Amino acid sequence: MSEEKQPVDEEKKALVKAETEVGAPEVPAESEISEEEMDDGSMTLIAHLTELRSRIIKSLAAIVIGSCIAYFFIDDIMHYLTLPVGKLYYMQPSEAFFTYLKVAIAAGFLIALPVVFYQIWRFFLPALTAKERMVLGLLVPTSVVLFFAGIAFSFFLVLPAAVEFFMGFGNDELQSLFSVNKYFDFVIWFVLPFGVTFELPLIITILGKMGIITSAFLKKHMRLVIFLSFVLAAIITPTPDVFTQTMIAVPMMLLYIVGYLIVRYILRR
Repeated sequence: MSEEKQPVDEEKKALVKAETEVGAPEVPAESEISEEEMDDGSMTLIAHLTELRSRIIKSLAAIVIGSCIAYFFIDDIMHYLTLPVGKLYYMQPSEAFFTYLKVAIAAGFLIALPVVFYQIWRFFLPALTAKERMVLGLLVPTSVVLFFAGIAFSFFLVLPAAVEFFMGFGNDELQSLFSVNKYFDFVIWFVLPFGVTFELPLIITILGKMGIITSAFLKKHMRLVIFLSFVLAAIITPTPDVFTQTMIAVPMMLLYIVGYLIVRYILRR
């Protein structure tokens, strides 16, 4: 009797083992995720999470490398950043050191920005069609160029005028004494909004191409945009003065008009 049960038990064990192997597929390692799987959109959830981790690590590595390069040239960077104001002071023993680190990290992020944008593009690549990949492949470098154009416009044209405006309040009884840390906080929060603002024509073009907005819609809401430009400028500017808000709101309105002209005369929508 026991001899008859033994083959049956062995068959059951083999059947359970086969079902287990079929029901629990092996998860590919990170090195086994090929470019073909990424391109044809057949990646699993685990593969997507692995890919996300890889893209984040590469972006952070690029920022670290960029920060190291920026710190190597920190004296030159500080020289150009202090041109609008001249001599600066530090009030605490560690203030200058940590300000140097802050400036190096900010400059490193700008250096690594093309790599970061590329990693974002590569992560979303599997979910896009061939046409969408081509369009996004053109938009990524365009967005980088527009961002740097906004930074350059702010730093070389708007920032010197803003510093001169603020220093104009000084007199014999009231002398300016700028702290190095406070000054660079002001520069960073003054310059970065211009980089984001210069992306406005690109955003309008994308929405127009998708058919979400038309030139008639943009023209209809022109007055509202002028009002909201000053409201947004008041929110993102580091100081409450009207001069700084105007210097941000006016380019924002001009960029909106550029986007309107693109949608109307190039996209013809």
